[in-house]
Amino acid sequence: MKVWITLGSVLLLVLALPQLGWQYYTTLMLSFFAYATALLGLNLLFGYTGLLSFGHALFLGLGAYTTAWLTSAWGIRSMEVMLLAAMVAAVLVAAPIGALCVRYVKIYFGMLTLAFGMLFYSFLLKFYHLTGGDEGMRVLRPFLLGCDLSGMPNISFLIGPYYYYSVAVLAIATGVMWRLVTSPFGLWLRAIRENPVKAAALGVSVRRYRWYAFLISAVYAAVGGALLGPTIGQVDPGLTYWTQSGYLVFMTLLGGWGACVGRWWGRWWWASCGPWPSRPILNWKWYSCTLS
Repeated sequence: MKVWITLGSVLLLVLALPQLGWQYYTTLMLSFFAYATALLGLNLLFGYTGLLSFGHALFLGLGAYTTAWLTSAWGIRSMEVMLLAAMVAAVLVAAPIGALCVRYVKIYFGMLTLAFGMLFYSFLLKFYHLTGGDEGMRVLRPFLLGCDLSGMPNISFLIGPYYYYSVAVLAIATGVMWRLVTSPFGLWLRAIRENPVKAAALGVSVRRYRWYAFLISAVYAAVGGALLGPTIGQVDPGLTYWTQSGYLVFMTLLGGWGACVGRWWGRWWWASCGPWPSRPILNWKWYSCTLS
């Protein structure tokens, strides 16, 4: 009961935040919603399946670049189409990558995902005419539920309609993930994490289930990237660099792997104290207290 009361109180605070006049913190929450969605998928792969990806920023960047390509190059402004396109693109890219990577585990899986992530980073950097190179691509303001809100000031759009749209997407993504991890599919993933040999002896196709988890995780990361694109307004290859993947892993560890809501705490901590990791010596007491 206490958990539900706490979650309800947090939800009310999140919904009321734009009305409190704290524009800076409200805009920070936009990136929180995007990364929290991506972290839900990474938690399924790492926390429930036991596979740690060091290249997951590939799919985050893929979702962000999908919004840029659709709005800037093709003139498609519907946010729902962007989300769907990002999901399809993630499946198409993750299917062959995952089929190769899930053949390995532990550090070998991590190194393979890192290699593919840096390969995509190089692609974005080198194919200038397609991706804008190191300058990136602009993300135009999307239509929300078919409504053209181009007449609103940008900050009013972000902390108003787009804020609540992002809340709704995160809520749906969390509900779907909760259903997944509490289903027999989620139980099989945990069995594979604990002992893949015994799971295989029970008739579970270990590689196939790991591949499914990889695909779902990639889709969640792409949806998070699609939400992030309109928030920052300009995407560049830095979104897919290995440090971004490291940030995702760090946020997952902060939230506690294996706990869905923990992803939110990890992302909130990072959004609030993101610059602090560059000063580890000055803030070692804060790190020790938080991690303990």
